[in-house]
Amino acid sequence: MSTPPIRWKLSLKSSPERVYATLATDEGRRGFWALEADERDGAIHFRFPNGMQETSRIVAAQPPSRFELIYFGARTRFEIAADGAGSVLTLTAEDVPEHEWSEVHAGWVVVLLALKGRVDFGIDLRNGDPSRSWDEGFVDP
Repeated sequence: MSTPPIRWKLSLKSSPERVYATLATDEGRRGFWALEADERDGAIHFRFPNGMQETSRIVAAQPPSRFELIYFGARTRFEIAADGAGSVLTLTAEDVPEHEWSEVHAGWVVVLLALKGRVDFGIDLRNGDPSRSWDEGFVDP
């Protein structure tokens, strides 16, 4: 049985260029998403506070409107549209395994709000304590 796509929209005060740079650069991703998120040869190697690691292949990079990768097996697309002085980001994750769908659905909210904190307010919403991770029931990426 296939699962429905996960879709979230996020209203941002920041320009599409700033949002795209935060998603598509090593420094940007390290500021809200993962401890390490370095790109090499068309793939991003993520390392998270709980020790988990993931290598994600970049599928599309079209500044400043689209960034897409295969993230933990799910085709994950970030579409960024101008909205006045800011932007609207739409995240779509497809092919999420059924047994992970609820956790991934909730997890993207955490990641997207951390992105908003970084791009709109210049703050890191993560707690920085590996013993207080998502795995321990904390709402932290």
